[in-house]
Amino acid sequence: MSDSPLKVERHEQTVVLTVSRPKALNALNPAVLDALDQAITDLSHDDTVRAVVLTGEGRAFVAGADISAMRSFSAIQAETFAGRGQRVFDRLAALPVPVIAAVNGFALGGGCELAMACDIVLAGPKALFGQPEVKLGVIPGFGGTQRLARRVGLSVALDLCLTGRNVGADEAVSIGLASRRVEGDVLQEALAVAGTIASMGPVAVRLCKRVLHENVDVDLATGQAAERTAFGLCFATQDQEEGMAAFLEKRRADFTGS
Repeated sequence: MSDSPLKVERHEQTVVLTVSRPKALNALNPAVLDALDQAITDLSHDDTVRAVVLTGEGRAFVAGADISAMRSFSAIQAETFAGRGQRVFDRLAALPVPVIAAVNGFALGGGCELAMACDIVLAGPKALFGQPEVKLGVIPGFGGTQRLARRVGLSVALDLCLTGRNVGADEAVSIGLASRRVEGDVLQEALAVAGTIASMGPVAVRLCKRVLHENVDVDLATGQAAERTAFGLCFATQDQEEGMAAFLEKRRADFTGS
């Protein structure tokens, strides 16, 4: 639908999701969460997609949750809304293919939380990240306290969450909140990164993402055991045969995802 708060576009083997509420700086409201949830469902059933790019329309990625929609919440309504956002963001993070955030502007509050639910975060020159919820008398509710601490460490997460201060692209990269800074068009760079990922062995990419996510907080021995198993599984695929044959024959691999 033309009035959908989320645009879905296909670029070869990459799907671009664009939050489209530019007049509201793409603030997250129930309609956006519903649209994103449906898009995630569609993506989870499409084996032809090899990467996803998430961005915002206009001068913001996502400026936060919609304050006007939350202002009169009761405690129960607020907890329910937080659970809804967490569930959608968890589903985004759990997509088997890599998700790349192209942060073109404000990524504050819920927007920062949305970016952190992605695998790779590209920060444009005007990108601004933060969890400023304490300025409103509340705390992050869409996973911000938990994902931020896991990305940047407890000390820095406490600094950002307790002061509500924002960080630009350079600091975001230096603390590990963003993966890299992009000087030019961040969406085009995200598409280029997605294209690179799409050219790799699809099974290997999915297994690599899964092993990293599922074992980042376990002990080394457990994580390496999971890695061994996934490594072995790769050798049951045609992609492994094709990839190694292409390397030895000095040609480009033609992966099929099988």
